[in-house]
Amino acid sequence: MNSSISRARVLVVEDDDEQLTDLGQMVASFGYTAVPASSGNRALEALSSTKIDAVVTDLVMPGFDGLSLLRHIKERGDAIPSIVLTAFGSIDKAMSVVLDLKAFWFLEKPVQPKVLKALLERALLQKNLIAQTDLMSRHLSHQGVLCDMVGSSPAMAQVFYAIRQAAPASVSVLVTGKSGTGKELVARAIHRLSPRAGGPFVAINCAALPATLMESELFGYEKGAFTGALERRAGCFEQADGGTLLLDEIGEMAPETQAKLLRVLEDSKVRRLGGKAETQVDVRVIAATNCDLESAVTKQKFREDLLYRLKVFAIPLPPLTERLHDLPELIAAILATLNKKHGCRVTDVSDEVLWRFKQHRWPGNIRELRNVLERATIIANEGTIELRHLPGGFQSDFAPPPVDSLESGDLPIQPGAKLSDLEEAYIRRTLKLNANNKRKTAEILGISERTLYSRLAEYESRQTV
Repeated sequence: MNSSISRARVLVVEDDDEQLTDLGQMVASFGYTAVPASSGNRALEALSSTKIDAVVTDLVMPGFDGLSLLRHIKERGDAIPSIVLTAFGSIDKAMSVVLDLKAFWFLEKPVQPKVLKALLERALLQKNLIAQTDLMSRHLSHQGVLCDMVGSSPAMAQVFYAIRQAAPASVSVLVTGKSGTGKELVARAIHRLSPRAGGPFVAINCAALPATLMESELFGYEKGAFTGALERRAGCFEQADGGTLLLDEIGEMAPETQAKLLRVLEDSKVRRLGGKAETQVDVRVIAATNCDLESAVTKQKFREDLLYRLKVFAIPLPPLTERLHDLPELIAAILATLNKKHGCRVTDVSDEVLWRFKQHRWPGNIRELRNVLERATIIANEGTIELRHLPGGFQSDFAPPPVDSLESGDLPIQPGAKLSDLEEAYIRRTLKLNANNKRKTAEILGISERTLYSRLAEYESRQTV
């Protein structure tokens, strides 16, 4: 048995004292530390004061029962595997609890020691695997990789940190940023790193459908609810039950739909169009927009109460021009995907292409970068992408600041000038053109900030000698 598993603490919850003693001894005989609790309330106290690795709980207890206990654990966001004990007449209810609250399994009383031991071993092993996956994800995020996103710039480090903070909770998240910055990738990363990772991920574009169709897509409809409704259909909320729903371009949602969405978010219940009954849903909502929702609220185009409900956790995404440091990593990741897609063998881009990419405004952000690289990959097919493989605008506009266009006296361009002096003048001139922004200057020059600072310090030391 794994040493970390053998040291596990198992919370045993049973209101019958004799059965509680027997269960505790049974768990201890497996090599675990049994933490006994004679009621749901005592179990809550144990969860608050002790690190618990697994739970074995009776389902039917007076007062705060097993169902309430598991619901509490889920709402806290704790990934604690739980095994439900049930009498013969409560098997259907136990199965419902397992499915709805994501308990690990259920056991019928009287408990068979071999079965309980096997289930505990599997539950604790799964918990360890989840923990190791999370640890690896955190490690990679510090190396500039998180799920399908890459980037080691300070701007993306903040985004990765926010994703890791938001993922374990079930609160709503609002992802903002210009078109093409990767808002859906953020939503998928939050889902994959959350306790809901095993559930569905459903995305809907709120700008793609008119208000009447949007409501039927979100909430579903009953047969005969409107012309063409030939059968009952579950909406996105029901499809995403137990998982995550991404509402993309939320700023384009019609006001009447906003009001209905707000109610669903508050009650966690949906009513299909043409239906009378409400359906309980368990959905984590992530909204994304490239609009300024605060401005939309001021213009009365977006409900203020809905904004507050969606913006429990906000994650703003930087445009590509604010993370040019990530270009080499982004290019490598995109090329790897495109090579698989098109059967190409493109390895990288030339220095001239990278320079030109750093000068481009990228109004379409990463989506535009991908489109440019896809075209170039197909044309180049293998090796290095050169300027000639890019669209015409990139070729004609390629122009590192020419020496003869700089102000007189900035560069010692007369014959016999030392190369080191030319380099110093060029660096200083580039720094001046960028208003002394060293980070941007380093990116334009194609060197690290550390190298830039080292060069500037060297130039200052020359002057003081």
